[in-house]
Amino acid sequence: MTDGNEKGRAGGPRQALNRRRLLQGTAGTFGAALASAGIYKMIDTIAERPDRPTASAGPPVQEQYILQNEQVVMVDDSAVQSSKGTIAVRVPALHDHVITAKLNVPANAKALQEAQHHLESAIVALESEFPPTPTGVGVTVAWGLPYFHHYIPTLDKGSDFFKAGTRYPAYLPVDLMTSKAEGRTVYALQDARTFPSDQPPSGFGPVRLEQNDVAVLLRSDRLAHIKEATEAIFGSGSNQAGSLFKVTSIRQGFSGGGFYGEQGLPSKLALAANIPGAQSIPRQSQGFLGFATTLVSNMGPDNIANLETLPGFTDQWPDGYFKQGTTMHLSHLFQDLETWYEKNFPQYADRVQAMLQPGLTPAPAPGTFALQPPGPTEAEVAEGVKRYHSFGHTGSMSEVDSTAKQETSNYGKSYPSGTTIPVRGDFDTLDNPFHYTSDPAGDHYSSKPAAGLHFIQFQPTIGIFNIVRLAMDGHYPNMNLPVEPRSPHAGINSVLNTTHRQNYLVPPRRHRSFPLAEFLAV
Repeated sequence: MTDGNEKGRAGGPRQALNRRRLLQGTAGTFGAALASAGIYKMIDTIAERPDRPTASAGPPVQEQYILQNEQVVMVDDSAVQSSKGTIAVRVPALHDHVITAKLNVPANAKALQEAQHHLESAIVALESEFPPTPTGVGVTVAWGLPYFHHYIPTLDKGSDFFKAGTRYPAYLPVDLMTSKAEGRTVYALQDARTFPSDQPPSGFGPVRLEQNDVAVLLRSDRLAHIKEATEAIFGSGSNQAGSLFKVTSIRQGFSGGGFYGEQGLPSKLALAANIPGAQSIPRQSQGFLGFATTLVSNMGPDNIANLETLPGFTDQWPDGYFKQGTTMHLSHLFQDLETWYEKNFPQYADRVQAMLQPGLTPAPAPGTFALQPPGPTEAEVAEGVKRYHSFGHTGSMSEVDSTAKQETSNYGKSYPSGTTIPVRGDFDTLDNPFHYTSDPAGDHYSSKPAAGLHFIQFQPTIGIFNIVRLAMDGHYPNMNLPVEPRSPHAGINSVLNTTHRQNYLVPPRRHRSFPLAEFLAV
């Protein structure tokens, strides 16, 4: 984890924005929101674009969730790239957008197969212009359980993958580990649930467990490329695919910008939006809370997050329909920066211990700090609670989000014990809670900017996500830590307020457009 530079240096000239400029296009119609980036258009003028390596020739990989050609840099004690750096960090795309939608397609085979061709054609045309890299635009199409339940009730045609007549949900990937543990069939894709520390802001109501049919994640260093992709998929032109969808939300945000010594995007944009606590965000921080989320040691390597990569996780090896796919969790959380920096954790050492684990003694000035794998075991976390009466965010999850022993993947790759399995794709936002929503009242939409996080994580099964997320609250399969989940002694939980959650299945690239529709009989 990294925590940029010292408190108070996040300033620079404060870029005060008037209300109209800040919020341009975010309220009102979907068309206006689609065309406007609001405050996020600042990014292309204030951030130094990463010096990405040249993309290799050849077809894109089948894993949609892998953003190809990401850069890895070594950062020093101030979280800046350096020849003397010792911590490896992935440099994420500067812009991240997620668009969720319900389908505007009749639930019959002919309409779905036409839609399948239409969407795929739109994406292929887009990819002929922009490679699936940060210098181009990465497109990830994920499908929710409502799509499968409503539109694919039965597979009429047989295939090498399924018998004719296979009914929902029997065609979905099976989570072998959770099924064994629970003594029943559990699928890799499950409905979203809430967790012990989930608490929306006052007056919000319960966490919204969303029921979207589809979510599209777009990532790029250039806002113009994101807009091109958005238009291709959700625009109303004859060669665009927008007629297939009823958009429910547009979620925009950013990450990084400070790895090369410049003031990072979280600091600059939070100051520009007058977010309470923004002055305390470390100057080069990758995220609002002052820590890097893309440390190489904390990100699943290669294709380890695939459904089929690790033996015994799902039934998709060697020839499953969803092989080279994964699952995705998407949620929104508000982040209370004043409480984080000024009330609960006013010293850098306090924040390190809350983010990583208690007992650590970092240097006084904020800088680069990482827990190298393997992290603490459950027993060590419990022992830490006895000694310090608290546990840290990363440390609490280290054992359950990693390989328990050396593993050889189905592809012959050897991973040592403690190798992280999930791949994070989260990004900070000033949405409140979304840039656009089709349900402003239900989503409690506000034009006032707020510090938030659109959290995205890819993993072989939602069962893994649930175990890891429960560990974040101190709840393990065989014990619960004696710490109240929203206490300041429970990692970072006391400064997070969750508002929305949903889980998705990310098919391989070859099946990204209306998966399984080809098995319906016309």
